[in-house]
Amino acid sequence: MSASRVRSVFSSSHSVVLNTRRLHQRSVRSLPFASFYSSRLGRTEVSRCKAAIIYSLQQKRHQSSSDKAKEQKPPQPPLPPSKLLLRVLRQSLTFRPIFSAFRGQSLRSLFRQSPEELVLAIILLCAAAGVAIYVVYAYFNYFQSKQFTRFPPQIAKSLRRALYYSNYSPDPKLALKYYKLALEQCSEAGLDPFSDEVLGIRIQLAAWFEKIGSYRNSIEVLEALLRDCKKWVEVMEKSVQEGLVNNHGRLADAPKPPPHMPAEDNESDTPPSPENLWAKRTRILGKSVGISVKLGELYSDEHVLQGDSAGERLVWAVETVLKELQRRQVEGVKEDEGDWMTPEQIGGALEALGNHYESKSQHYLAAPLFLQAISLSPPNSCHTAVLMNNLAISLAQQPVQASPDSSQRSQTDRSNMVTHPTRSTMLASARSWALQAQATAQKVQGEDRSDECDEACAVALCNLGDIAVMAGDIEEAKRRFKESLSLSKRIAFEPGTTQAEEGLKRLSTNP
Repeated sequence: MSASRVRSVFSSSHSVVLNTRRLHQRSVRSLPFASFYSSRLGRTEVSRCKAAIIYSLQQKRHQSSSDKAKEQKPPQPPLPPSKLLLRVLRQSLTFRPIFSAFRGQSLRSLFRQSPEELVLAIILLCAAAGVAIYVVYAYFNYFQSKQFTRFPPQIAKSLRRALYYSNYSPDPKLALKYYKLALEQCSEAGLDPFSDEVLGIRIQLAAWFEKIGSYRNSIEVLEALLRDCKKWVEVMEKSVQEGLVNNHGRLADAPKPPPHMPAEDNESDTPPSPENLWAKRTRILGKSVGISVKLGELYSDEHVLQGDSAGERLVWAVETVLKELQRRQVEGVKEDEGDWMTPEQIGGALEALGNHYESKSQHYLAAPLFLQAISLSPPNSCHTAVLMNNLAISLAQQPVQASPDSSQRSQTDRSNMVTHPTRSTMLASARSWALQAQATAQKVQGEDRSDECDEACAVALCNLGDIAVMAGDIEEAKRRFKESLSLSKRIAFEPGTTQAEEGLKRLSTNP
């Protein structure tokens, strides 16, 4: 483009700008109040802008001052770890998301999307809830039961740990540590060493030793406990002979405690009367008999096999039971002395001694003990059938003295020999008791019936087979052995099956 043309375009544009300025000046001059209005309008707009700016600056200053005040507040102290842990557990164990997921519309949509997974999730939730309820129930039913709450808190804590490391998380060292600690705490707390609680801890310790196979330690614990109980009974009886104990079962110099007057509105919370010395003697002597019987069983165990020691403990237990019964019949029952051992407990001691004599083939000593135990046992009991079987075997295996020649007997000897049983008489008596054992086991019904009844029936049939063999009745023996074998297989009784098969094998090899 030429320079002259650029110059003309520039001049034309400049003239246009000048013309517009002139038009504006003319229009302003044509209005007399225009200058005044424009100046006032300009000032008003400026003042408004200034006010808005000032207000915004003040607001910003106020906000910044408040933020600084907030920032200048002292920081809150941190929560302790226990509260922090509780807050975390509370947030993690909330069921609000689960409940919101199981609302009507959400549940229907979930079921439409994946019905199998929803049903499986509900089953798993129900199973988890059941497990949680069972754990809570087991905790309060076992660890918070009366067997722990009767002790002071520290002793109860040691016992819980001892039982935990004994049964739930087996650790012999820790279990023994807490058992010993509990006994030491009982001594420090001043608890009566012959109370049921303290004696129970020592008995539990012996049972735990037996459970883990430490029979020697179990025997040592029970022997020490039996010595302590015997010593207390001896001192008490000596005090009675010396007149140190009055007829009320208390020390002669001790004042009689005043009778307790219960309140009329709270009669159910009346504390029990204190135990006198006669009642304590009955309790400790009964414990001693039970401990002695248990020692007899441990000494007879295949891991120990000390038959003489077992016999001594069992004989002492039976003699103590019979002496106490005789004393009560002669002297009468003392004040608050309480009942002696129950018939079942006495029968258990007699049975234990009978089993000991039977293991040593002393059947002539075992039979009277079994007979006495049967008389003390309930008639409708499965264990009564077991005792009858034991008596039948003892009678069948008793040796019979050979009868002397008639030419060498006098008339007096003949009259005496009538009282001695013959072999056929003993077998007939044994067969009668075996049949009675079978009938007793069959007639027990309801809650009293247990697996012991079926096993007693199988043993009675085997005993009838053995008695028939001794009597020479082979056909009867085969029939009884087959019946016992069938019943033993039906009830899965391995000892009965073995005994019946051995009986049939003997008959097949020795027709």
